[in-house]
Amino acid sequence: MHFLVSRPVVRQLIRSCAPGPGDLVVELGAGAGAITVPLAATGARVIAVERDPAFTGRLRTRLADAGNVRVVDGDARTIALPRKPFLVVASIPYSISTVLLRRLLDPRATALRRAALVVEWGFARRLTAAVPRSAELAWWAARFDLRLVRRVAARCFQPAPTVDSAHLLIERRPGLGGQAGQLLRALLDAAYGDPHRPVLRVVARVTGYRPRRPLARCGIDPVALAGTVTARQWAALAVELTRSGNSQPDAG
Repeated sequence: MHFLVSRPVVRQLIRSCAPGPGDLVVELGAGAGAITVPLAATGARVIAVERDPAFTGRLRTRLADAGNVRVVDGDARTIALPRKPFLVVASIPYSISTVLLRRLLDPRATALRRAALVVEWGFARRLTAAVPRSAELAWWAARFDLRLVRRVAARCFQPAPTVDSAHLLIERRPGLGGQAGQLLRALLDAAYGDPHRPVLRVVARVTGYRPRRPLARCGIDPVALAGTVTARQWAALAVELTRSGNSQPDAG
């Protein structure tokens, strides 16, 4: 395990997530409390999840007077997440980064509003690519703004890992629930299943017609290959098709 020990990085991490009194914040992998203690000072309601009993015992003692912190013995990979809107601030172990991001970003009904995370540098670069490598990454990037805030040097951890990390900020985008979200997933699955097919034909396969006007309104070239369309463009198209009634043939 590599523990984040840089106070400036912790401060910036918390500041970017902007928790305040009354907000519900989950910390996944609280460890010795380097993030937990300053997070508690924001006045937010903090759920600090940690699976190591040695750490949870020390955290409870250290935060005994903090009425806004609940230390939970549990595994971040399996513990139930809140159903009410919540934030996440955490330094994520490299080995379970994909599992945790999948838990936070995959479900259509996720209540996550915003997350400030420290993850491995290469992983963050893949997440923030304009055209993601897979339908799963595109699904995340279409519904959430994934922003690489800064590089975090290996020396900010103890013991220091062999690679650098990244401060990743995740913010939910509005308007992609319900029918739009369902259509978005279908479009992404079709596009990544056949990335070398023109986007107009891929969309037609999903919707049953060739929506030239909605594509134009979203700035998408109908003859462009599906694999070159950005996650944001797919999101905009799903919203546009839902708004205009995607089951109706396009007159243009």
